Amino acid sequence: MCGILALFGLQKADALRKDAVDAVKLLRHRGPDWSGMYCEGSTIVAHERLAIVDPDSGDQPLYNEDHSVVLGVNGEIYNHLELREKLEERAPGKHTFYTKSDCEILLRLYLEDGPDFLSKNEVCGMFAFVLWDSKKNFYIAARDTIGIIPLYMGWAAHGAVCFASELKALHGMCNRYEAFPPGHVYNSATDERKLFYTPRWFDASIVPTTQITLAALREAFEKSVISHLMSDVPYGVLLSGGLDSSLVASIMSRHCQRRVETDGKDPAYWPQLHSFSVGLQGSPDLKAAREVSKYLKTVHHEYHFTPQQGLDALSDVIFHLETFDVTTIRASTPMYLMARRIRASGVKMVLSGEGADEIFGGYLYFHKAPNAEEFHGENVRKMKQLHLYDCLRANKAMMAWGVEARVPFLDRRFMETALSFDTRQKMCVDEAGAKRVEKWILRKAFDLPGERAYLPHDVLFRQKEQFSDGVGYSWIDSIKDFAEKKITDQQMKTAESRFPLKTPRTKEAYMYRDLFAQHFGENTCAAETVGWQDSIACSSEVALKWDKAFQGRADASGRCVLGVHESAYGTDYSTAAQNSGGSADGAAASAAKRARTA
Repeated sequence: MCGILALFGLQKADALRKDAVDAVKLLRHRGPDWSGMYCEGSTIVAHERLAIVDPDSGDQPLYNEDHSVVLGVNGEIYNHLELREKLEERAPGKHTFYTKSDCEILLRLYLEDGPDFLSKNEVCGMFAFVLWDSKKNFYIAARDTIGIIPLYMGWAAHGAVCFASELKALHGMCNRYEAFPPGHVYNSATDERKLFYTPRWFDASIVPTTQITLAALREAFEKSVISHLMSDVPYGVLLSGGLDSSLVASIMSRHCQRRVETDGKDPAYWPQLHSFSVGLQGSPDLKAAREVSKYLKTVHHEYHFTPQQGLDALSDVIFHLETFDVTTIRASTPMYLMARRIRASGVKMVLSGEGADEIFGGYLYFHKAPNAEEFHGENVRKMKQLHLYDCLRANKAMMAWGVEARVPFLDRRFMETALSFDTRQKMCVDEAGAKRVEKWILRKAFDLPGERAYLPHDVLFRQKEQFSDGVGYSWIDSIKDFAEKKITDQQMKTAESRFPLKTPRTKEAYMYRDLFAQHFGENTCAAETVGWQDSIACSSEVALKWDKAFQGRADASGRCVLGVHESAYGTDYSTAAQNSGGSADGAAASAAKRARTA
């Protein structure tokens, strides 16, 4: 994981070298280990490296033999060894690899297959990259299918087309910029962006009906986690004590003793698994994480924070996250604080459980899904929005302190499996209509007896707790109380005049928007990159129409789902919807008209 900045179409690259150096410094938290830059002719490609794989020789940018092709990558290619073998079979002796970097395979695939190489090869990983071919005088840029890795594209007054891992590097340089769409590749020769790969599950109207066995699902996820263990530096796992992170930790604990790079032939450099959790004193997550750690025998690190420490960090969190979305900031703040402690421990990479709730319908509002079609449609909508919310949070909150977060639930091959089996197996009711726990199929896949058990039964069937709730309920309550005192009623009356774009409807939202404006301007194109929709317990806007009980309760907390969450807010709780400012059912009606999944 790293930070990249690229400028194309310059009149003279040398004249803007200092500007590029200054801009890429804003990304150095993403790559504190080394800096590299290509600056020739009309092009600059700058790279700030976080060394995880091949720290000795994998510096970037990467080049071909005569340095006519330049590659800057932010990410990890988990099947790079497999792709190398297949390339050698297709072109024996043609390609020489000069590093052990997992990213060099992208350069070699381009040289072999041309600019459409992502469509011709099954590249499994999380990535954003730019590639410059000086002989052909063109460049390409691409971002992984889910958008695990951030990428922004901008246009400067002097005519340059610019790319960066975070918008802060473009904000002072470009007149306009936008988030680069996930799953797309841009080709400067045709000046178009197109999908390089269309997953089977992308069309939400096609509801899968083929059933999967528990063993097949278990095996698919175990393979994904193992593939994510490639590392030449110390690594660990984020452990909240919930189902998703606990499953990741359990599988890691079974395989961390041997190096995955040699198919287990060699002992691992760091065979003892370290786990990390964060929360307020006495929070639900801390207690559950301790239980899981004891069961798995991990070296456990438990970090505490106070509400005041979280409030003090809000401005920095918003600067690094580049968002004012309420849900994201609530959850990102504890994660941001934890990342700093993780880095201090010497760990540079962690695995995390993001994506499971979107794939399996794990959020509590999924209990209200009326049928399989609505359930699967929401799965797909949530998957396509991950780059705006959970992926943005996991990546930027951790990378603020130079820690890479990997997300095995969002592995390309696992998603093809997990989003292509019978949706009815995921639903919160069985075939007879009886209620069952959310993510039932995932829990049952890992519910094995005796010595084969992955987790204690009470952990395996623990109710979903959103991260911003699980770190301690008083965290969210403290934010709301602080915002109530900080933001005046008069400010709320004029909110729409000050912020006509994505107007904040609550004092908490206004506070975040005000802090965002201090960093990135009042109503600049930065605000256009931020995800913004009405939501209950992390739902899409469309799902608000599932239940009348959602009316007036459009808040991100899982405690808003009355009758499902064990500690739900009472019936008298209400809040303004984020996007519309009205009730949640009114928001759902308008959202249903404009909803799209493509």
